[in-house]
Amino acid sequence: MILLRHGQSEFNLHFTATRKDPGIEDPRLTPLGHAQAEAAAEALAGEGIRRILASPYTRALQTAAPLARRLGLPVHVQPLVRERYAFKCDVGSPRDALAEAWPEHDFAHLEAVWWPQEEEGGDSVLSRARLFRGEMRERPDWPHTVVVCHWGFILAMTGQSVMNGQWLRVDPTEEGPLTVSWQHG
Repeated sequence: MILLRHGQSEFNLHFTATRKDPGIEDPRLTPLGHAQAEAAAEALAGEGIRRILASPYTRALQTAAPLARRLGLPVHVQPLVRERYAFKCDVGSPRDALAEAWPEHDFAHLEAVWWPQEEEGGDSVLSRARLFRGEMRERPDWPHTVVVCHWGFILAMTGQSVMNGQWLRVDPTEEGPLTVSWQHG
């Protein structure tokens, strides 16, 4: 499968410059983030993708949109691949607001408030990554799946830190990292 980190968000733009949480809940993509999403869609269009999963955060849904449009595939919303809850940007939009903003997606399986209400420990994210890895291992279509997710989730899955709009190939039949360093690069 391919793990694609969402494009640059309003949070990423400000946090990168200041290293301080700018206090933006569920941030949207910046113009650069939209360009990164389009570039990823173009680069991945020939990869034989048959399934697109995305985190329920707006920045991930916006990143998935160009690929879904290009390939004519639905986006399956998967809360397991959400970001580690550690900053104000990790406060999501409620299920009903997402359903209104994205009527083409199914959010019925989400809780009304689907994100944690307090900081999520690293062990919790690693556990989510192991659970997701196990679920994907059982799916015959995993080699043809793109997962639009986040820095912390990709780190938990691979032990690697990636930039906005970058992706990694991951074989879910292989073991993931047991520990990671949660320091932003």
